[in-house]
Amino acid sequence: MQPEPNSFYLFATMKNFTALFTEIDHTTKTLDKTKALAAYFAQASDQDKLWAMALLSHRRPKRTVNASLLAQWATALSGLPVWLFEESYHTVGDLAETITLLLPPPQEQSDYSLTHWINYIKALESTDIEGKKEKILWAWDRLTEEERFVFNKLITGGFRVGVSQQLMVKALARYSKVKENVLAHRLMGNWSPEQGDFQQLVFSEETSDISRPYPFYLAYALEDTTEGLGDPLQWQAEWKWDGIRGQVIVRERQLFVWSRGEELVTDKYPEYEAFINLLPDGTVLDGEILPFKDFSPLTFQHLQTRIGRKTISAKLLKEVPVAFVTYDLLEWQGQDVREWKLEDRRKKLEAVILPLNNPVLRLSPVVDFTSWQELTDMRLRSREFLSEGIMLKRKESIYRDGRRKGDWWKWKVDPFTIDAVMIYAMSGHGRRANLYTDYTFAVWDGNQLVPFTKAYSGLTDEEIGKVDRWVKQNTMERFGPVRSVKPELVFELAFEGIQKSTRHKSGIALRFPRIKRWRHDKPASEANHLSDLVKLLDRK
Repeated sequence: MQPEPNSFYLFATMKNFTALFTEIDHTTKTLDKTKALAAYFAQASDQDKLWAMALLSHRRPKRTVNASLLAQWATALSGLPVWLFEESYHTVGDLAETITLLLPPPQEQSDYSLTHWINYIKALESTDIEGKKEKILWAWDRLTEEERFVFNKLITGGFRVGVSQQLMVKALARYSKVKENVLAHRLMGNWSPEQGDFQQLVFSEETSDISRPYPFYLAYALEDTTEGLGDPLQWQAEWKWDGIRGQVIVRERQLFVWSRGEELVTDKYPEYEAFINLLPDGTVLDGEILPFKDFSPLTFQHLQTRIGRKTISAKLLKEVPVAFVTYDLLEWQGQDVREWKLEDRRKKLEAVILPLNNPVLRLSPVVDFTSWQELTDMRLRSREFLSEGIMLKRKESIYRDGRRKGDWWKWKVDPFTIDAVMIYAMSGHGRRANLYTDYTFAVWDGNQLVPFTKAYSGLTDEEIGKVDRWVKQNTMERFGPVRSVKPELVFELAFEGIQKSTRHKSGIALRFPRIKRWRHDKPASEANHLSDLVKLLDRK
């Protein structure tokens, strides 16, 4: 049953969305965020609801005004000299916030809706520069400081808020009384606020979108021992592959390939066109887009050479062919089978994939084991199989949506580590704009330090404060926002993979580097050497 809008429905404006943004941004409590979102859905118009859902799902309006023009107009309006505006921008670290802080108070008030302002921003695309300036100044003069901040975030393309898709679905379910798993599925795919209808999207059981994927079921990292999982025979183990999670959909003799980021990537993988004839209508597979050559997976760095390319050359198709390694069956003969037990879905998946014997459509093999110790030993050999570790799935589990604890776990192999010297520091962004949080690290090559990677995560706020003070006291040179520092601080870095690279002076590129710990106990002279990284290339 559809909820009736309350008496505040007709008065929901940009102010209401701004209040929602502020409330969400100022709390870390999931329950408070859920309540705030549900309250907003109860008071907003259907079109504003759609735009709020879109923005929270990272479907932002296209950027229509150049950032340098916005800075130029805001500088003139603020009455500040250019150097002072630029210094303020450097200190704040965010253009939208800088403009908001420096503009004079508005002269008028407005009660336009969120949808009005979104359409206002979109209409600027076909306007000349003078027209854009006039309209931007008009808007700034009619929005409160809080509304300006949201408006500026929208127009600069930097709108982000701490709400996951799962939390947004939870709030929408609370408002609409539609089950979360049903909503999560309805909000996947190609819907948009411009062409969408809120009532149709949220409440209708019918859909004309044959490309619509299912929400991905995501695993939590296993940090405790496997002994707490009970009987090992109740679990299915697979290798954890390092590719791009995706879904292959064949419906009405058409193929659709979705990435986990809800991007339709069918055209990027022409190898998959054969699936139209291999798979029956009404089939949806969950799996990994993985570079695969000579019966062996390649590294993620190989796959990166294809990501972002508008066209894939014949040469690249030959050098980095791609397979789809299937994990799960989500739809069979047009029926949603996510409620089937994993062991039943797996049996059907094997019956579908194995007889095809196709090198592009592969089945992710099950790792056989009878005890946790046996699986522990297998996990230690993960890199021999070019795998990141082990996936553990309870055999009786259904296929759920989002990240859930209990039935699916990822048990990654321990990362590589190296001790390195910090040689450069750069200020961060947002709330860390006044702190040096982004660091460049080097290892020894003979008597010289050679930079080889950057990292900016892993330290506590207290440690960041200490490093920041040290950087300011030990700067040797400045290059804009970057400071060259005395090569004294040593940090242990962790990373998932290592690859040869012609783009880096060190000849090395790391995958997911981060700071594991600050090595107060080590002088710079005891940091690792480039030869140690080269040795890791042979172990990966």
